Amino acid sequence: MSDRLQLANARLVLADRVLSGRITIAGGKITEIAEGDAIPPGAIDCKGDIVMPGLVELHTDNLERHIEPRPSVDWPHLPALIAHDAELASTGITTVFDALRVGSIHDCKARYDAYARMLADELLQARAAGLFKISHFLHLRAEICSETLLEEMAQFGPEDRVGIVSLMDHTPGQRQFRDLTALKVYVAKKRGMNEAEFIDHVANLKELRRIYGARHEAGAVAEASRFGAVLASHDDTTPEQVATSRANGVGFAEFPTTLEAARACREHGVAVMMGAPNLIRGGSHSGNVAAQDLAEAGLLDIVSSDYVPSALLLSVFRLAALWGDLPRAVACVTQTPARVSGLSDRGRLHPGLRGDVIRVALSGETPVLRGVWSSGARVA
Repeated sequence: MSDRLQLANARLVLADRVLSGRITIAGGKITEIAEGDAIPPGAIDCKGDIVMPGLVELHTDNLERHIEPRPSVDWPHLPALIAHDAELASTGITTVFDALRVGSIHDCKARYDAYARMLADELLQARAAGLFKISHFLHLRAEICSETLLEEMAQFGPEDRVGIVSLMDHTPGQRQFRDLTALKVYVAKKRGMNEAEFIDHVANLKELRRIYGARHEAGAVAEASRFGAVLASHDDTTPEQVATSRANGVGFAEFPTTLEAARACREHGVAVMMGAPNLIRGGSHSGNVAAQDLAEAGLLDIVSSDYVPSALLLSVFRLAALWGDLPRAVACVTQTPARVSGLSDRGRLHPGLRGDVIRVALSGETPVLRGVWSSGARVA
């Protein structure tokens, strides 16, 4: 394989405009961006397709779906990791922060066993062995309502590529699950609880929050600092919760549940992330604020694929149609997530940055991937 890649006759999505021209990548980095319709010898003729930075995914549950394709089904981890990596590459994602839960619960029905350290070891070993197509970092989802959060976080260190720690407070009756009916549907489907078991589950979570909540939250904030990771809040609902998140030092807010919380994030300088499935479906599956409402209000900064990897690229063109601004929409899945997660070497088409690029054609309003390159190497 040649170490030099040229994509010509393309519409290059730069930070502030769309440029008709070509991009050159050598040694894994972007070396040239040039305007014009010339197609140099050896270049790939993109035939007017869009070329944009590879997508940067900050929060995906996709890995957990691969290792547990059905409740209580533990799939072999290395094949699951490889399949997860390949799936993301096939959707245009070239950088991912794989979300792993830390914090376990041992009650009899809603049993959440520890797994993050073991799976992180397997992931990091696979990465070191060169088995992945794209760039992987860790995102630790710190479950405040748990029994073992701090013990599990203590097993990680700065060498583990932990880029994000999110504060996950799933106490029933607030944040994502203000409506207990939505929580009941969720856990009944996932864990098969009957009415009595659900009542016990809610009471147990509230008791865990009472016993451990303050210590777990403060400890998770401290651990994020020890890792050198960016801190994220999750499901902020009120301006008061946003103020607390900001005081903790969060860099971005995952899935605020109300317009008021999103506005408070903007006032505090906290970037707002919403889920692409919410945007594509036209609303939240939990009955919370719609991503489109935040986009229309100018309060949406980052989009995450959440639980549908292919939704991330699709969201770009939904936002571009809504805003009439393709570079702004692209920034929500490239430049801004790279910036808030501390990755200054990617997320834009600019000389000197990583050669993570994707080629996209349009079939009507639907994006169709024509090629994905990670550090200049074709991966899809």
